[in-house]
Amino acid sequence: MPGRLKLELTRVQRTELELLRDRSPKPYLRERAAALLKIADGLSGREVARYRLNQPHWQDTIYEWVKRYHTEGIAGLKIKKGRGRKPAFFP
Repeated sequence: MPGRLKLELTRVQRTELELLRDRSPKPYLRERAAALLKIADGLSGREVARYRLNQPHWQDTIYEWVKRYHTEGIAGLKIKKGRGRKPAFFP
């Protein structure tokens, strides 16, 4: 059985995430920062995914956010260029 998802933050990282959660102009960044702070406070990824955000997510989505934050920092939370909905093509 896998261990519980953990995220240990330094004081600087926590402050950075709190600022992102409170002041980011992008709602998806505010939500992701809030999720990471809840994980750091000891909640399980499953609980955060299902009950602690504005809308439910798959728990694997939360795990992916944590993984990308570990590897890339705040930049890992942003949507990469070329992702998302594409314009419709009409010949």
